[in-house]
Amino acid sequence: MKGSNKASALTLAQKCKNILASNWQGYLNTIKSDATGSKEDVYTSKVKYILKRGRPYIWVPESDLHNVNTIIDERGSFSVASPFPGPLAKLLKSMNKFPARVALTGDVETLNDKKAQVVSDILKDVMLSEEKATRELSYTVSGVLSSSKYLSTSRSENLKELLDGGEKYVIYKFNLSSCMFVDCNGGTHEVNFEDIERCKADLLASYSAKLIDGINQSEARRRALIIFCFIYLNVHARDAFMLSIDRKGFDVLGKVRGNATIDEVGEYQWKQFRFTFKEEARDVESFCRQLVQMEEEAVKRVSSYSGLG
Repeated sequence: MKGSNKASALTLAQKCKNILASNWQGYLNTIKSDATGSKEDVYTSKVKYILKRGRPYIWVPESDLHNVNTIIDERGSFSVASPFPGPLAKLLKSMNKFPARVALTGDVETLNDKKAQVVSDILKDVMLSEEKATRELSYTVSGVLSSSKYLSTSRSENLKELLDGGEKYVIYKFNLSSCMFVDCNGGTHEVNFEDIERCKADLLASYSAKLIDGINQSEARRRALIIFCFIYLNVHARDAFMLSIDRKGFDVLGKVRGNATIDEVGEYQWKQFRFTFKEEARDVESFCRQLVQMEEEAVKRVSSYSGLG
């Protein structure tokens, strides 16, 4: 039992780490202050960040109220959600479900000029590395990524404004004291932040938003997900969307008929299905290669079933 609990805790920590690594913006909350001290009201704004050794480093515009608040009271909280762009976001909203998110509490520490420059240099390296990797991707991967119609799915593009000199920022280090994982149904699960620091983000995390949206924006790939449900799970789906990806496989939301009585026809409802790869995807190339292999295999099997093979 103890081993099971430990594995479950590490799984939650991995989910938190993946969310933090896949996004680049979140909501920072600090306690409102003025010359007389803390007012105990909370001020919230959307800010951008990068993750370094398990800790968020946050860029706050110089004019933002957070810079006044943290002088009086360093306590803060930071919330980051799984990036669900495009059609998937609309679908989840229609289902009254929200992206899973990570809720952190801790102290917001201002970096001095020297440390801030080090973190800025790390940001430059991250962006250059991601842009170089994107240029070198194969035709197969580029085909999936290029289907994404939202600039918001590219982390490096969204972080460029932090370095373009158009606005001045104060850089903060967020020192964690507690962490909560909030699932799509609003359920909360406490996570040991030391586990988050210890585990590594999935290698696909930084590409996940663009991959998911690229697949969901492609009618052909959406049809392939429907075929997956039939061929691999014997489930008849009317529609399907890619929900999440990781190195072991992916999750799909399929629109299937629910249970019904003898005299009634079940209504369609969205249900989550898991597909596991034959081997773990080491990188985005491996993920797309195995996805395409599954598509080709599924189409062949459908053709043989219909007598066309």
